[in-house]
Amino acid sequence: MARKYFGTDGIRGLANGAKLTPELALRVGMAAGHTFVRGDHRNRVVIGKDTRRSGYMIESALGAGFTAVGMDVYFLGPMPTPAVAMLTRSLRADLGVMISASHNPYDDNGIKLFRPDGYKLSDQVELEIERLIDSDMTALLAHGRDIGRAHRDEEARTRYIEYAKRTLPRGTDLAGLRVVLDCANGAAYKVAPVALWELGAEVFTIGDRPDGFNINDKVGSTAPEAVAAKVKEVRADIGIALDGDADRVIIVDEKGDVVDGDQFMAVIAQSWLEREMLVGGGIVATVMSNLGLERYLTSLGLTLERTQVGDRYVLEAMRSKGFNVGGEQSGHIILSDFTTTGDGLVAALQLLAVLKQRERSVSEICARFTKVPQLLRSVKFKSGKPLEHKQVIQAIADAEAMLGNGGRLVVRASGTEPVIRVMGEADDASLVTAVVSQIEAAIRDVA
Repeated sequence: MARKYFGTDGIRGLANGAKLTPELALRVGMAAGHTFVRGDHRNRVVIGKDTRRSGYMIESALGAGFTAVGMDVYFLGPMPTPAVAMLTRSLRADLGVMISASHNPYDDNGIKLFRPDGYKLSDQVELEIERLIDSDMTALLAHGRDIGRAHRDEEARTRYIEYAKRTLPRGTDLAGLRVVLDCANGAAYKVAPVALWELGAEVFTIGDRPDGFNINDKVGSTAPEAVAAKVKEVRADIGIALDGDADRVIIVDEKGDVVDGDQFMAVIAQSWLEREMLVGGGIVATVMSNLGLERYLTSLGLTLERTQVGDRYVLEAMRSKGFNVGGEQSGHIILSDFTTTGDGLVAALQLLAVLKQRERSVSEICARFTKVPQLLRSVKFKSGKPLEHKQVIQAIADAEAMLGNGGRLVVRASGTEPVIRVMGEADDASLVTAVVSQIEAAIRDVA
């Protein structure tokens, strides 16, 4: 069944646009709160947010909805998405909420929901919440002493910082490392610099002055040029760029070159294999991960389990098939020994531990394989379903025939934006360019 409000990563859209309004947030709070009210204890929900101006509005509306159905609300303030997932478990909350549109521009926002165990909701639960949102919820209202209360949790940041630090191998500190940290003017601007400094690193922070409108603006994992420039300026050992809600991370080496999620996962896979920590005989990644990663893992006797795009699908495969390392090329790295979702800071700490152990440069450590030529283009469309058009279907079929068995082609609609992603991959770079351009042109003709 098609979902009306939820996409691939919660509810997301233009703040005060056609979908994401205070009224909707109020009804989400009531519907989700009712769904997770259980037992005779004081049910509680924790709510974190990134630094968008609209977060205040959505936070207040959600809080009203939750308290209206009898839930006590704990506002965490600016907090990474993975911190909200962790604190949902740590504080024995019945539900966790993150207000964020991740790497999107400031005028978008979103609502992500977490179960009591810190995992994202299933499709079935999201459908039930949608049903309630569109229903008359008058009968769900609490009365008298049953109405919920709201609190500000001032200790949540410290809890998460200490948790993240404990994920490092015992006895490891970061003394002697010069680290540039780009917080994307987002949710981690308070916690990530403190964690790295307390572990002994010399930290040069950028993207740590949010004003409500500059989140992801020429900083963060979607704009690694900023952290790369700073790395070269201060002659740092490594650059770490988080996204707006800090569930994604991109690494820059000492030369200012970007290390994507595929190379990152290769490093973690080998390190954990050597430390006898790797579970499942391989890792999980999406169809977008480079063929070079798959070939590298095969050389180690490991497998690559591929899923459709989206960290929720990576996590589902990890849980169902027994893997503890997974992620996306874009920098969502899930280490299920520590987290229930992507955690940019925790993932970066694992790489920093390898850096300290090996006493080699990032460029040496993170060059695990040669990438197969890969090209990704995003084609915007205004309306309709371009992928169902005969001209586009034929262009895709022709491209697949041109690639044959020696390449890969992935064409998909984004779950969060009105764009079609077209990715081609093969050992012949000119062929990749030709097939991707062919499909792109066909989409533009009908879009």
